[in-house]
Amino acid sequence: MSVLPTLRQLRYLVELAERLSFRQAADALFVTQSTLSAGIKELESVLGVALVERDQRTVRLTPLGCEVVERARALLAAAEDLVGAVKGAAAPLAGSLRLGVIPTIAPFLLPAILPPLRARYPALRLFLREDQTARLLERIESGQLDFALLALPYDTGKLVVRPLLQDEFWYVARDDDPTAKLKQFALRDLDPGRILLLEEGHCLRDHAITACGPRGRSIAPEFEATSLPTLVQMVEGGLGVTLLPEMTVKAGILRGTKLIARPFAARAPARTIALAARASSPLRRDFDLLADLIEDQARRAGKVGVPALRRTGDRAKSGRARQTG
Repeated sequence: MSVLPTLRQLRYLVELAERLSFRQAADALFVTQSTLSAGIKELESVLGVALVERDQRTVRLTPLGCEVVERARALLAAAEDLVGAVKGAAAPLAGSLRLGVIPTIAPFLLPAILPPLRARYPALRLFLREDQTARLLERIESGQLDFALLALPYDTGKLVVRPLLQDEFWYVARDDDPTAKLKQFALRDLDPGRILLLEEGHCLRDHAITACGPRGRSIAPEFEATSLPTLVQMVEGGLGVTLLPEMTVKAGILRGTKLIARPFAARAPARTIALAARASSPLRRDFDLLADLIEDQARRAGKVGVPALRRTGDRAKSGRARQTG
């Protein structure tokens, strides 16, 4: 009988492929670099091929190594689903659950969701990972995450996706900006040349460009922000204006600044907050329960401090009060 790779060896390879750094991969897996290196060498020995090219400065996968990584991700996901299927027979939302959340949602939505989630399901051990959408989706597909909270539109491949909430964009500028004095702000009033964005890799960047309509294609800011707080500071510094999701505004991201946020007069552009999982996930009951809870908190939005959020099926619009820092 052939000697087979272990799941641990395959996980070592997948983590190394994601980071291309033995130190970073070892830190992420909570092992030493020597342990990680030995595991990779053992895997190469079992398979009889070189998977990784190493030198003092760089780490590269061989062409065959790239193919093995893709197969390893599928095997790890299947193993995770096997474990999840057994656990899924127990009480709902009990035991460990790994949830990924993008940075433009996590600090603004989770404070409203986590307390009622813990109260309703005290046996749940929730592990959170904040990362950009592409990396979260990779981790779902490889079985390293169970679900992810993300924003649409985004190509989610074959994952199961359940839209939950609509999150409209608001126009943000300094309070002494001439555009801040408009009683109502329309998309036609946007000046693409002044709009500041997050850097490449953040889906909110693409959503903001799309929100600007056809003129969004001409947006090419000289400087880009690495995070929402940095973007806010750049606007306050007079470098331009921006679009922020209503969720972030209502959560107080402009508090302490001289910025003003105004909703759009009509047909406000919006992103859709959604929950994603593998189609083969055995945790579909937990997936639906978590989605239901998030929608329920949106229904109680006035009580949990996120009045901007509306379920995707809701037609009623919230009041458009003037929001300042």
